[in-house]
Amino acid sequence: MLRTVVVVGSLLLGTSVVVAQQNVVAQTQTLMKNSGKSLGGVLGAMVKGDKPYDQAAVDGALSQLSDLAKKLPDQFPDSVKGIETDGDYSASPKIWTNRTEFNAQIASFTKAVSDATGKIKDLDSLKATLPTITKQCGNCHEGFRVKNL
Repeated sequence: MLRTVVVVGSLLLGTSVVVAQQNVVAQTQTLMKNSGKSLGGVLGAMVKGDKPYDQAAVDGALSQLSDLAKKLPDQFPDSVKGIETDGDYSASPKIWTNRTEFNAQIASFTKAVSDATGKIKDLDSLKATLPTITKQCGNCHEGFRVKNL
């Protein structure tokens, strides 16, 4: 009886760990998709002229990006290393083998978003500032994201 309780307990604990890991991965995917919407669907669309300039929308998009910057350091714990996602991309193993560079990329992104917050007041300042943010996104994606096969 005790052996059964220990086995069942171990299985439940193992299942809980897997579910927690999958939740972190799903949360990361959601954060990244929302950031893509903020960058491409809001800020980028304004720069391209597809949407009119809207300060409230700019502030909302920057707030979402700032939220991402705060959460990113905790989105890639060792426990999710090697988990492939259902989407087009997964986290590169380089995140865990080169954590110092990965953290530096996060810091650069955080600084770019922080510097932009309060600085963007019109379409011209958005056009001047957005490339710095998107460059930081691209730098991290190039080195720390892999395309799923």
